[in-house]
Amino acid sequence: MNAISPEAASTPGLSQDATLAPGRVVLLTTSHRVAPGLLSWPAWQALHAADRVLCADGAHPQLPYLREAGTTVDEASPTAEELVAACAEGRTVVVVATGEGESTLTDGLARLAGSGRVSMPELELLPASYDLPGARLLDLVQVMDRIRAECPWSSQQTHKGLAKYGIEEAYELVEAIEEGDRDELREELGDVLLQVVFHARIAEEGRAEDGTDPFSIDDVAGGIVAKLIHRHPHVFGDETATTPEEVKEHWLRTKAIEKRRESVTDGIPLGQPGLALAAKLASRVRTAELDVPLPTGEGVGYELLTQAVRAEAAGVDPEAALRAAARAYRDAVRAAEGLGTQGLPHDPDTVTE
Repeated sequence: MNAISPEAASTPGLSQDATLAPGRVVLLTTSHRVAPGLLSWPAWQALHAADRVLCADGAHPQLPYLREAGTTVDEASPTAEELVAACAEGRTVVVVATGEGESTLTDGLARLAGSGRVSMPELELLPASYDLPGARLLDLVQVMDRIRAECPWSSQQTHKGLAKYGIEEAYELVEAIEEGDRDELREELGDVLLQVVFHARIAEEGRAEDGTDPFSIDDVAGGIVAKLIHRHPHVFGDETATTPEEVKEHWLRTKAIEKRRESVTDGIPLGQPGLALAAKLASRVRTAELDVPLPTGEGVGYELLTQAVRAEAAGVDPEAALRAAARAYRDAVRAAEGLGTQGLPHDPDTVTE
């Protein structure tokens, strides 16, 4: 790398006339999650007003845009001493930080400032671009792209092969919610999100000749955004809803128009757990104000159906209620075995890669 100036090669050479203005150092940071060149106005002002602009990384994505805007950028990796010397006589030097940051430089400046032997320039950290909410999702998409291309296991996975993990991760998310574990909740949300991104990445490889047209995570996100806007006319349109019940009415009415279903049972997945299935059917029947007597028959199945319908009518999730009772039963079993209930392990068979 190029040094800033030969006269600033040693610390003794930094002795400055106390009457000279010490100048200014601006450390300019940018986000790789924002398109290069989209910088804040204060950042552009600092760049245009600087006496010198330095960057240690000649391949920094911002450099072509800075140069196109008329800013001369020198590829240099100065030491703290060299940078201080470059700011003598009131000069301003902007350092465009690399993706890894400039910890060596900033640590050196801190040591110089602490020594008391050097008249230090004004130091400013200027964020030139900020991550928008959700920007880290771009990192996830990039990481998933690389894993799909380079990981021997991930590169062979299919939608069908991953289906069981989606179910497992959803159950683990529900468990974290019911146990009130915030750290576990954050982790399980990430595992569920991984399933979405993984499936979308696989879907990009669809082939028309196989009847599998490709789509991407952007198509997935675009679809759910359009659906949410359409089903919330009281937020994005002219409808009015002041209660949760009115919101639900809007949602069901819009959904019915979209799906054009013949029966209130259409769209209910029959593969879900039995109690949840029974409660969902009962909810649809109750919402549609249908009078449908429960079927009668012998056996525990009909008894469970009756209990599930009663629970739903009372506003109780029968599946969650049964899980809570089952956990209490598990605790009783462990107590009978002389064991505690703290630190119970998760299912070792769950795979999140």
